Amino acid sequence: MTGGLLVAGTTSDAGKSVLTAGICRWLHRQGVKVAPFKAQNMSNNSAVVVGPDGRGGEIGRAQAMQAAACGVAPDLRFNPVLLKPGSDLASQVVLLGEAVDMITAGTFRQLRPRLAETAYAALAELRAAYDVVICEGAGSPAEINLRAGDYVNMGLARHANLPTIVVGDIDRGGVFASMFGTVALLDPADQALIAGFVINKFRGDLGLLEPGLDMLRQVTGRPTYGVLPWALDLWLDAEDSLAYGRVLGRPAAPRGTEWLDVAVVRLPRISNATDVEALATEPGVRVRLTVEPAELAAADLIVLPGSKSTVADLAWLRETGLADAVLAHATAGKPLLGICGGFQMLGRAIHDPVESRQGSVPGLGLLPIEITFDPRKTVRQSVGTAHGELPVRGYEIHHGYVSHADPALTPLLTEEDGAGGEGAVLGAVHGTHWHGAFESDGFRRHFLTEAARLAGRTGFRVAPDNRFAAARERSLDLLGDLVEEHLDTDALWRLIETGPPPGLPFIPPGQP
Repeated sequence: MTGGLLVAGTTSDAGKSVLTAGICRWLHRQGVKVAPFKAQNMSNNSAVVVGPDGRGGEIGRAQAMQAAACGVAPDLRFNPVLLKPGSDLASQVVLLGEAVDMITAGTFRQLRPRLAETAYAALAELRAAYDVVICEGAGSPAEINLRAGDYVNMGLARHANLPTIVVGDIDRGGVFASMFGTVALLDPADQALIAGFVINKFRGDLGLLEPGLDMLRQVTGRPTYGVLPWALDLWLDAEDSLAYGRVLGRPAAPRGTEWLDVAVVRLPRISNATDVEALATEPGVRVRLTVEPAELAAADLIVLPGSKSTVADLAWLRETGLADAVLAHATAGKPLLGICGGFQMLGRAIHDPVESRQGSVPGLGLLPIEITFDPRKTVRQSVGTAHGELPVRGYEIHHGYVSHADPALTPLLTEEDGAGGEGAVLGAVHGTHWHGAFESDGFRRHFLTEAARLAGRTGFRVAPDNRFAAARERSLDLLGDLVEEHLDTDALWRLIETGPPPGLPFIPPGQP
């Protein structure tokens, strides 16, 4: 029978996604046919996958990254349920890649049986097709108020008899209490599947940690399978933009004599924020997320990223004074880039009877275009060129489309399928609906060179040998290295092969 494992966490952002990817890369290196799986993800960072019918669908970006770690193409079944929050109260439901509904907390309970059935069926298909499936949980398995309808944490583990490891982020503090409490809050049947722990982001002398590991084993009867060190180079494909901090990655020294400073507006409902990671891999480019107008004023290049709620985030820009800072930047002739929702904000007007249902609202007026929202969602992979010869690949996820544009407006890209121009350029203002376009090395270098010229950074030089795909592979290989070097992989393999260890003790109080 196909082997499997569930990676759960003490909290959100404890390290589940990266540990899952690292285990996947380790297994892939051993010649194992392995796939990732996350029954339900809640994120506005998604990737486009071409389904069996040839249509584009969405999955969480973390699962696309994990697929790359496995050496396989992304599959809609890797993340059968994706929830995309549009506000604090409502989310769009994407089921096997297709947007099917908008839900609130109340309506979610009614839809949950259908979502669970879809998730379980997807996992069964993957287990029939792969040697091993490494599953990732969501949040914490000890959310006892949600346990009754859970199908992504211990509900999934119970359904598929998956041995479960719990990862905790020691950098946040309280990791031992979190691990003990996670187990102790579960009922006996759930506890019987918790095989042990992994500690993430450790810095310092491991000898000082070992007494705590010994005591954790004494009080839970479960081992710690390893301690992963803090790794500064693990920042690509972060699923949650809030995990970035302020500066993305580790900016390398410039090839020329000047840096290029990029400020990305951290919108409240930011989506696909990973678009700017490609810029951050370039030597001499410092990319930071900000909500401060003063930081926009000091930037060479401003980026308005994607948004799950374009009209609401545009109103927030105005309320915070960030819109005035963006307009002042553009008026000064300094470069500005809008991607997807950020591109839509740059137009003269947005007509939205779909997402916000606010009708027509004025845009920032920096591009002579108007945007209209359509109930049908555009979800597709896109191929084209820039400046006549530079190949560009990207993907689109949006309801809004350009319904009117000045005929004289220059497109940013040319679509390969003959659909014509895409995006727009007017002076120093650039915009596109394409996510992921700046992962195309030639296009990224050309754009940054032009941005530096417009910003007056004459001493900035792009690195002709920098490749984004290679940077991503290095990151995945580092994850595999960390698993091989710091975890008990023999014990992990026994779990995957034989299932939950028998006779694990119950830790009170639990739930009867």
